[in-house]
Parts: sequence; structure tokens; C-alpha cells
Amino acid sequence: MNAYVYGYGRPGKERLIVVDLGVTFPDMEGSPGVDLIMADVAWLEENVERIEAVFITHAHEDHIGALPHLWPKLKKPIYARRFTARIGQMKLEEAGIASNDLHVVEPRPTVIEAGPFKVQFVPVSHSIPESSALVIDTPAGRIVHTGDFKLDGNPVVGEAFDPLLWHEIAHEGEGVKVLVCDSTNVFSPQPGRSEATLAGPLAEMIAAQTGMVVATTFASNVARLKTLAEAGRAAGRSVCLLGRAMKKMVTAAEETNVLTGFPGHVPAEQAVELPRQNLMLIVTGSQGERRAASAQLSRGKYLGLEMKEGDTFLFSSRTIPGNERGVIRIMNAFSEMGVEVIDDRGGLYHVSGHANRPDLEAVHDLLRPQILIPMHGEHRHMREHMKIALAKGIASEVATNGTMLDLTGPAPKVVEYIEAGRTYLDGTVLIGAMDGVVRDRIRMALNGHVLITVIIDEDDVPLGDAWVELMGLPETGRGGAAIADRIEDELAEFLERAPDKVIGNDDKMDEALRRIARQVTMEEIGKKPEVTVVVSRLMAD
Repeated sequence: MNAYVYGYGRPGKERLIVVDLGVTFPDMEGSPGVDLIMADVAWLEENVERIEAVFITHAHEDHIGALPHLWPKLKKPIYARRFTARIGQMKLEEAGIASNDLHVVEPRPTVIEAGPFKVQFVPVSHSIPESSALVIDTPAGRIVHTGDFKLDGNPVVGEAFDPLLWHEIAHEGEGVKVLVCDSTNVFSPQPGRSEATLAGPLAEMIAAQTGMVVATTFASNVARLKTLAEAGRAAGRSVCLLGRAMKKMVTAAEETNVLTGFPGHVPAEQAVELPRQNLMLIVTGSQGERRAASAQLSRGKYLGLEMKEGDTFLFSSRTIPGNERGVIRIMNAFSEMGVEVIDDRGGLYHVSGHANRPDLEAVHDLLRPQILIPMHGEHRHMREHMKIALAKGIASEVATNGTMLDLTGPAPKVVEYIEAGRTYLDGTVLIGAMDGVVRDRIRMALNGHVLITVIIDEDDVPLGDAWVELMGLPETGRGGAAIADRIEDELAEFLERAPDKVIGNDDKMDEALRRIARQVTMEEIGKKPEVTVVVSRLMAD
């Protein structure tokens, strides 16, 4: 959920620019029911008058996904290259947001002036078209913000990494003061491989299959989609794209002319009528997402199409840490159907979109920055990247979420920590991670829920017995009796002997009834559930 802020000016009065507004995805353990997770931009809202602009480096969800949710809080000009801007516009339109603040920018040498900042978009290769680094010139020196990148001289779709261009950037003026650099693959010891190296192995593998072939990859990896589609067509198969995100990416890439010559493909309703041996599906869901096409095929039919024994399913992707369980569930489901499941086979059918350690070191040597700030990775990745920089005599610091660094001196200096929490998209509503909504949901998921209803008449006398409803709890406990009945019996006994000052006080009733319910369930099943007490009081006419 990338969201970076650069500021220049007197402390507390800096003019600001924002780089990227991304999302991350929830899991059932820590954020059940949540749709998306993004940065808490409360500090930016408090300082919104100081913000000059928002710059989006590329169209991956972790860099652009929060645009329709967070931009309305800022309402500042947005700058992005054509393909990225098209994806951003589609997101705003889907959210019903009308805006003329999204500006398409041509790459370097075009300069966008935003207060004290002069910003250039510089093409880099990555796993999505028109990814860009930012060259940010300030009165205090030049910053290079790499965004996500790799060193690929033939990325199939999009621009190649141009070392001559970066040599030029490194030697202009006083050179690069600060390099803010991707750290994702810092632990990968071999140089990265080009996207173009996959064409041969993929074509050979697909041509060797006898049943239907289904392949999944990241929907945003337009180059991989093209390589897979070309391999399918070369094997004499009709190609069908399944999944809304995939179709959206291909459409946007074709509309903005970053994708040309994409093989023709057939709709699902036509694919159903074709012989299996003549069909290849390219589908969403490489990370095990439950609603994506891969998962739906693993559970049965999807748009009339289904997997059968003798078919082949290819994961042309890397499983992002944290998604293993969902991916393995799909793999096992296909295996039970008799489907041959093929993963990336150690890189044979997938290459990363991020620079490996030797590539990162090559960029350090090319740009020769005075300071290196690692970004985009877990803490251990950024710390390792810092150690590499320090070993080369480059000043460096790991900036965890909320860290404000002063970059004007010879070394980075931590000057402040900003409260930087998380915001959840829960259905259609934005909530704070610490608001208690998800915490209560987790408690109910872990311990169940008991609803107690009591009616008190106008004389403060219980009218009939209390009644109990259970959710997420077994009906009977260790004694064999119904738990709801046991709680109701204990509540009836309490209400018979409860003093008037308790019966007449809602807070004391709530506390006492809640305690009884938890005590009974603890005895019967060893759990303390969440308890809701409803006390209804009849009023005299």
C-alpha cells in the first residue's frame, strides 16, 4: 500500500508532493471481511493545503488501488503516464467520481513543476506497461525514486531499461543526492532474467499438452498475457480470456497503444463449443483469490467451462508470501480432478518484475547516490539493502511507516514520527484499523456470540423468562444439556433474587447477565463468547 511523501521548505511549512496511493489485501486471520487495506492519510488531510500534487509511478494495485478511496480526501492534481492514467480514470469512473485533475504526462525530458519540486517520469521495465521512476529535483538536490523496476532489455511489452539514459541522469548537475530504491528482490543472488526468455519454454510446454490448457498470471502483466496467448495460438489453440481484471488491463493497454498485435481471442460462450484440445484459457486468480476465475474453476464450472482429467493448469506466476494457503487449495482441488498442475518450475515459466541483488548493486554503481533509502519490501529486505549501501560507503537508513527523514545533510536523519496507521475498506465504507469494528468481528469469529433478551414491566419486574440465542457456538456442552437452556436457567434464577437497584439499572443488568452467560459457556465449552444484552422496558401509559 505504497504512499510516500516528499517535502521541501522550513520545518512544519514544507510544500509536499505525494507519490503513489496503493492498497494491500486483507486476510481472514487479521482482517476478516475487509475488502482492501490502505494507508491512513489523516496527517495528509491535516496538511492538505500544503500538498502540490500526487504522482503515480505505475498501475499496480499497490501503487494506484487507493486512488478512488483516498484522492477525494486530498483533491490535488494527479500526474501519471498514459496507460497508468487510463487505469486511474477507470477506477475513478467505477467509483462514480468525476474529476478533471488526472493529467497524462509524457516521459523525460518533460518536467512537471509542483511548488519547489521539478519532477520527470523516467521509463523503467517492470511487469506492467509504462512503469516509471521519478527524478525529483529540489533546491537541496536530486532525488531518484525508482518505483518498482528491473533491468530488462527486452520486456516484450513496454520500454526497456536504458542504462545510457540513467548515466545521463546520474551526471547532470551535482548528480544524485538521494536514491529511494526498490528492495523486493534484494535476497535473490542471481541477475534477473528478461521477460523475453519465457517465450520458448512456454510455447514448448503448451504445444506438448493434449487436453485443455489453462494458464493464470497477474492480470496486470500484459507482456505475459501476450506471450501466453501467442504460445497458445502457435499450438493451434483458440485463446479465451477469463476474468474482469484481465480484460480491463488488455483493453486499457490496447486503447493507449502500449499493447499491439495481441492475438485474437474468443468469448467464453464460444469457447464452450470448442474441442478441449483446441482451447487455451488465460484466467485471473494466480494468488488464490476466492472469487477469481482460477478458484471458481477449481470448485466446478465457470461460465460453462470446467476442468477435466487430462487437462493442464499452469501457474505462470510467483506466489506472494501470505497467499500460499489459497494457491495450494486450488492446486489440490485441480489435482483431485486429475488435472496436471504446473507451477513456475524455478523460474522456467515466470520471471520477476523486480531487480535482483546484482541488478540493485549495478544501479547503485550507475547512479552513485550520496544517500540510499530502501523502499518496497518487508523490513528485512530494506535492512539488507541498507547494509549493502553502507558497505559501499553510501549513507543509508531504514524508514519504517511514519518515519520522517531529513535528507538535506550528508546522511539521513530521523526528525519525526508521523502517526501512520491503516484504513480499511469494509464493504463500501472506510474505517480505521483501530476503530474496533474488525477487532469485534475477530472476537465473534473466535468465540461466538450470545444474544440475551429480557423484558421488564412498568413496575421493574421481569416479564416472563429471559431468552437466549446462540451464534457460532455448539448447541450442547460437555454435560450434554443445551447451552442456551442452561444459560436461561441461570438467568431465571438470577432475576428471581436480583435486588431492585440492579433490575432498575440497565448498566448493572448488562454487566450481570453478560457475566452469567460467559460463566456458563466457559464451564460447558471452555469459551467466553461476545455477549449482547437487550433489556426492553415497558412504560406505563
